[in-house]
Amino acid sequence: MSDDDMNDEPPNWDFKDRDIAILSELANDPQLSSRELTQVLAEEYGIDVSHVTVSESIRRMRDEGVFREAIIPNEEYYIFALFEFKFNPEHFADNWRDAMEYIRDDKHTLFYFLSDGEYQWKTVMMFRDRQEVSRWIHDCYSEHGDVIANIRNSAVHNVLKFRTDPRIYEDLGTERNDR
Repeated sequence: MSDDDMNDEPPNWDFKDRDIAILSELANDPQLSSRELTQVLAEEYGIDVSHVTVSESIRRMRDEGVFREAIIPNEEYYIFALFEFKFNPEHFADNWRDAMEYIRDDKHTLFYFLSDGEYQWKTVMMFRDRQEVSRWIHDCYSEHGDVIANIRNSAVHNVLKFRTDPRIYEDLGTERNDR
């Protein structure tokens, strides 16, 4: 994740029905070409646009940060783990940024976020095996143990859903109509 990905500014986007339909269909099938998507928009939504317009809309939404793309390997190749980090407040002020960047930029980090509570940094990470998990924890404490008071980790078993449900985008149309 780059510093641009951590931008506090939300995307500045005025959603049209076409945009919501495009996001819904791409969430349902990310491999749809712009030509196939143009056909779906016409048949399912009654939206008549060219594939060039669809392609341009996708590009502009991506550039604006309306959605992000990620390649996620099948869980058969990696094990997923949830890590939660508790801070040592004594050394936090001087060393938090190095620790945050170490975790954020690590190749194992899939998803990194801040939360409330006692364990305020959380990540979903991917590893090849349990030994690699243990080695990572050891290395993290070795590098940043002055900031991190505790790492709680949980193995993620039986991933039952790992995708965006297309229906979530319906809320964007509702929000627009409520204004």
